[in-house]
Amino acid sequence: MTPPRNSNAARDIAYALHPYTDHKAHLQNGPLVISRGKGVRVFDEQGKEYIESVAGLWCASLGFDNERLVQAATDQMRKLPFYHAFTAKSHEPLIDLSEMLIERAPSPMSKVFFANSGSEANDSAIKMIWYMNNAIGRPEKKKIIARLKGYHGITLAAASLTGLPANHKLFDLPIAGFHHVSTPHHYHNALPGESEEDFATRLAEELEQKILAEGPETVAAFWAEPIMGAGGVILPPAGYFPKIQAVLKKYDVLFVADEVICGFWRTGSYWGSQTLDIQPDILVCAKALSASYLPISAVLVNERVFQGIAEGSSSVGTWGHGFTYSGHPVPAAVAIETLKIYDEMDIGGHVKKVGAHMQAQLRARFADHPMVGEVRGTGLIGAIELVADKDAKRNFDPAQKVGARLTKLGEQNGVIMRAMTNDSIGFSPPLIISEEEVDEMLNRVAKSLDEVMVQVRRESLSAV
Repeated sequence: MTPPRNSNAARDIAYALHPYTDHKAHLQNGPLVISRGKGVRVFDEQGKEYIESVAGLWCASLGFDNERLVQAATDQMRKLPFYHAFTAKSHEPLIDLSEMLIERAPSPMSKVFFANSGSEANDSAIKMIWYMNNAIGRPEKKKIIARLKGYHGITLAAASLTGLPANHKLFDLPIAGFHHVSTPHHYHNALPGESEEDFATRLAEELEQKILAEGPETVAAFWAEPIMGAGGVILPPAGYFPKIQAVLKKYDVLFVADEVICGFWRTGSYWGSQTLDIQPDILVCAKALSASYLPISAVLVNERVFQGIAEGSSSVGTWGHGFTYSGHPVPAAVAIETLKIYDEMDIGGHVKKVGAHMQAQLRARFADHPMVGEVRGTGLIGAIELVADKDAKRNFDPAQKVGARLTKLGEQNGVIMRAMTNDSIGFSPPLIISEEEVDEMLNRVAKSLDEVMVQVRRESLSAV
């Protein structure tokens, strides 16, 4: 249906280029235009209400109308609306936020660098590692290993880390020097009868063999999300990260924890690294750092990495990296207020309570559903994976677009969802969600799932 001429939707079609969008389809269908938000809900321009089951993009942790964050931005705009951090310049919000992040880090960290997005932060970390190894006399130690289905952003280098086909096809990616090992998804990738522990051991052995094949003297770092987000909310098997870290330590390979989604209580701990027993050398965070009210991301590095950067900058005369808006005072002030709110309202305790309820309800409602192969998650992050054959763990043909159809039905029923790889439907509602709102959200999801099942069965009968 073509949007009315001169409507917001029609003007969007005429002028806007959207991320992660089929643009030929968009020319016909147009956008869903969101006009305001309140709590865990957003409203379109017709006033229709939706529960945001993914907090936008895993990120609106404090909902869509937090006045304290608005006031923090307003106050900082009046006091110092902009200043930069180049050439040893600084300002109080940058200093305060750096200190707060170092104090809250899951492993000993030394310094914080700020950027504007998770992609920029991961790209910056890559450059830091290359720079460090050049500075300390290891110019050959540059290769980076990530994982299939991992997501680390979409700049040239960050998209090379990412292990999803749609982020590589037609982009000439990944660039040289980036490698990927298996997805740690027991449901699909374990051998028949293989326990989680044995599966984890096999994956650690695969990583070791990859390092040996490339040459340990050439492998610089391993990248991982504690829980994979855009790859389908994939939790690693029991014992996975301790086994992986033992291999990395053996060959002097840095561990980079991508906490862009998992950080700031999403998994039930302050960091996903704490939930999954990770001691990173570098930590990347964004999204919930400012509850996504303004763009900001951070890279935390340990003392060893910092000393390499310091040595290089001394020999060159500068560390030639940074962004105009690195540590911008207004997003930094909002991030400071966000961290204070987390502490004051005991958001961790709330997530433990409401997250346990969401996990229980996801399993109670969907584990036995004929179209659901697996329910997974922890804290306030979870997923249901849709399958054509439950016993065989066989996914639907991607051409059927079952996940996308479910999300469209969800919009009709007042819930915004996200479909990912293998028709996995992710959930990461705002951390402030209540148990009652979780139930309301999942009621709408269940209704939509039953409706898409009717469609699929009707099509199956028609094909006979």
